[in-house]
Amino acid sequence: MTQTRHRILILGAGFAGLWSALGAARQLAEVGRPEVEVLVVNPRDHHSIRVRNYEEDLADTLVPLPQVLNPAGVGWLQGQAHQIDLSRREVEVATPDGLQHVGWDRLVLATGSRLVRPAVPGIEHAFDIDTYDAATRLGVHLAQLGRQPPAEGRWTVVVVGAGLTGIELASELPQRLRRLTGEPVRVVLVDKAPRVGHAMGGAQPVIEGALGALGVEHLTGTSVARIDADAITFADGSRLATRTVVWCGGLRAHPLAEQLSPERDGLGRVYVDEFMRVRGVPGVFAAGDVANARLDGEHESVMSCQHGRPMGRFAGHNAVCDLLGLPMLALRMDGYTTLLDLGPWGAVCTEGWDRRLSAEGDEAKRIKMTVNRERIYPPRSGARDDLLAAAAPVVQGIPLRTRATGS
Repeated sequence: MTQTRHRILILGAGFAGLWSALGAARQLAEVGRPEVEVLVVNPRDHHSIRVRNYEEDLADTLVPLPQVLNPAGVGWLQGQAHQIDLSRREVEVATPDGLQHVGWDRLVLATGSRLVRPAVPGIEHAFDIDTYDAATRLGVHLAQLGRQPPAEGRWTVVVVGAGLTGIELASELPQRLRRLTGEPVRVVLVDKAPRVGHAMGGAQPVIEGALGALGVEHLTGTSVARIDADAITFADGSRLATRTVVWCGGLRAHPLAEQLSPERDGLGRVYVDEFMRVRGVPGVFAAGDVANARLDGEHESVMSCQHGRPMGRFAGHNAVCDLLGLPMLALRMDGYTTLLDLGPWGAVCTEGWDRRLSAEGDEAKRIKMTVNRERIYPPRSGARDDLLAAAAPVVQGIPLRTRATGS
């Protein structure tokens, strides 16, 4: 008897997309359904550990897709998804070989988020670290500053946006710049909010003190009016000479979300239920930065790998179950932890949605490094059994300080 070939199509290979694929592959292996194909579409041939783009050395932040997907029996197509046809269940994909129309039986949208670049005059002069390529361009630029003619502001870097990404980058920069020059360096962190790290609860004073110890200046309650190649101008008319402005001003869901549903939140994310199904769109799931989920029945998911990875695992698992008529699993996450790297000073760790400070300094740094350099990577062995085991639809806890200190 001939079996009909079915396909679960996953758009994106970031944290949510990669783990959606492995989650689907795991469940198919569990139920023994080899006639169902899992296919990933991604513009690049690697999975990027995006949350490490603030670091100087990015060599270990790219994971080749064949290394992870091939052993798990997941197919992948390099290309950019442009158009989703819900009625025909097809996606138009621009590949190096031309346009392809890829069909699906179940779809998982996991294309992530993009940096918001507002209509600020001269914004094209600003760098960013939203992608591996962008972070690499910033690194090349910084390394070449010493070859430029001496000028005011040559060794001044302005980071716009004092969210987690902006704070992490600003914390790294003083030491990074001092390795490049013997001249005085200056790092200025700019934000419209009245205080740096204002949303970090009990960790806020610690963050402010750490930045001061690192020599990072704060310019708060300020917006940007214009960026030029040699200066930045603020809304009050003041001007600061600089050759380097880095924009870290917030994220928005990938625009493909607009093609799924008119019902989206203020960040452009589609709403999903506890099974990661897009509300009102049969056969379509979403996970990660492109999806808004109520993970504990009250709080909305955050654009982070902490939420993207389990959302992906459950989306992939449930896409298989939905296709095969099996019971699905609801995702619930009752805890929430924030880890913020503060460069040579250390880090801070908070717990709960009110962000209670739970660790700081070297202790928090050990936790952060365990997460950033071990926990969020797919198994380094590349073995099929290890990959599928890691994709189990469960919620992993953050390694607490007792583990970090070896007790």
